[in-house]
Amino acid sequence: MCRPAHFEVVYAINPWMDPEKPVDTALAVLQWERLHDLYLSLGHTVDLIDPVPGLPDMVYAANGATVVDGRVLGASFRNAQRRPEGPAYLAWFEQHGYTERHEARHVNEGEGDFLVTDSFVLAGHGFRSDVRSHQEAQSFFGRPVIGLELVDPRYYHLDTALAVLAGDEIMYNPDAFAPSSLKVLRSLFPDALPVSAADAAVFGLNAVSDGLNVVLPEAAGELCALLRARGFHPIGMDLSELLKGGGSVKCCTLEIRH
Repeated sequence: MCRPAHFEVVYAINPWMDPEKPVDTALAVLQWERLHDLYLSLGHTVDLIDPVPGLPDMVYAANGATVVDGRVLGASFRNAQRRPEGPAYLAWFEQHGYTERHEARHVNEGEGDFLVTDSFVLAGHGFRSDVRSHQEAQSFFGRPVIGLELVDPRYYHLDTALAVLAGDEIMYNPDAFAPSSLKVLRSLFPDALPVSAADAAVFGLNAVSDGLNVVLPEAAGELCALLRARGFHPIGMDLSELLKGGGSVKCCTLEIRH
């Protein structure tokens, strides 16, 4: 995770960002700290990367890399404003002893567009990540990568349209995907939880699950009820200030899979 000490919205690279809308950085830090402390209370280890002045979106740690089996695939950002984040995150992994690192050749925005189930790496494209990054990830991780085309600009990253709950159990917003990708999802994940447009619109799918506890935006009320019915323990969080930059729970969380 990365403390949003320098968080602000001074440019617009997704439909959620409006530089004319006031941002309360102190409130963003407070909301982030509550998420950080929640992870600790649930028994998780949280590593921190130092925020870099001039990189206001660095708080969205999920975009910084993808880590599978201790192997680190670095991120390469499409937008110039975020490009320095990739080397900063890769340097953190080098400093912390991760020897298997790969500097991306093609644009990929980390776990924004790479989500890992037991059987697959699900890979989004259409707005940010280059489809060529899918083969690059497959070669590096040695796992099958399933490409999924996103079609709604509000859900510009895969982690705003789909979340992994446990194993090969997922939830997703059907409206966010091209018909061909929706067909793939229905074939591979017939028991997936479909999420309503209303819950998707409050970033309900930008969630983090440890297999039991599902941390998600508290505004996704209907989704919380559906998760309880499936045996999960949903925990709602208010990250409304960070949503002004186009991110929520998952965006703030990079999972390190050893």
